Amino acid sequence: MIRGDRVGLRARHEADVPVLHAALYDDVAARSRTDDRPWRPIPFGPHSPFAVGEPSDGVAPFSVVDLDTQTLAGAAGLWGIDAHNRTAHLGISLLPAFRGRGLGSDVVRVLCTYGFAVRGMQRLQVETLMDNASMIAAATKAGFVAEGTLRRAAWVYGAFADVMVLGLLAGEWAARDRRFGDAEPDGG
Repeated sequence: MIRGDRVGLRARHEADVPVLHAALYDDVAARSRTDDRPWRPIPFGPHSPFAVGEPSDGVAPFSVVDLDTQTLAGAAGLWGIDAHNRTAHLGISLLPAFRGRGLGSDVVRVLCTYGFAVRGMQRLQVETLMDNASMIAAATKAGFVAEGTLRRAAWVYGAFADVMVLGLLAGEWAARDRRFGDAEPDGG
């Protein structure tokens, strides 16, 4: 487990999958806001987007754990990992009961530590809907810089929406967060 101040990121457990699938996938309107692929009815099982799969060089999925309660709080990860260019995309999705509690910024910080310190990435990127104030605030707090707007780039439950692109470079992260490397693995 990689620990932050309030959350830990650990490997996905089989027991996490039904909880994540029910709360984060089966809510069609919410899922439409977090995935650029169209929602389709997928029953819980091996084809769930949260299913535990074989390790992949292109994606690093985590389960988010609230450290105070040791409770599953959501899913997070790096995706689109490009080992040659040392870039990756970052995403988080908290369970409804854990939203609005300030955990998102800690999740982003721990993902940055994983991406920069563990994986040696040079650049991390976030793409989020322009009205996703929580994700924009969490990314900005971690040092991400708004790089542009993709106008009407996302089809979201019946309407087009603008997408904001934010980026963070390894040098910016290290200079900004003197705790670079603090979120240490603990073997969990």
